[in-house]
Amino acid sequence: MSRSHDVTARIAAYGAAALATLYAAVSLYWTLGGTALLSTVGGAVADLALRRSPAAVAVGALTVALKLAGAVIALALVAPPRPGLFERATAVLAFIGSTVLTLYGLVLVVAGAFVLSGVIKPGGLVDRHALRWHVFLWDLWFLLWGLSLGLAVVLRSRR
Repeated sequence: MSRSHDVTARIAAYGAAALATLYAAVSLYWTLGGTALLSTVGGAVADLALRRSPAAVAVGALTVALKLAGAVIALALVAPPRPGLFERATAVLAFIGSTVLTLYGLVLVVAGAFVLSGVIKPGGLVDRHALRWHVFLWDLWFLLWGLSLGLAVVLRSRR
């Protein structure tokens, strides 16, 4: 791999790790009882966070753990290559994570944009405030995280 590809792969991996860690921090804040920006999430997630039941805290803790695991996988892509099972497992996990995050973010951003623009007219009520936040921040965050992770995986696989 060329030097510029190596640098780009590292930037993408560090970017994915930063996005994952920051998203984990937001989830941890809400799991610990914080309420700032919770209205921008809306729906069942906001209700769950406000409920503060043991099940809600467990779901929040699991969410934080999964996002931090995403950061660890992204950082593993920056480590020197180790031929063998570790290298393949890291690449496979990163590829799966990238695919899921990218598709999830893309579908939700596009669908939300279609609802906001009137192309799709839902049958029920829509929390347009929360939907705008999802389209322009929360779901877009997943999309950018997935794309960064995917770029790091592709460039790393060229080594």
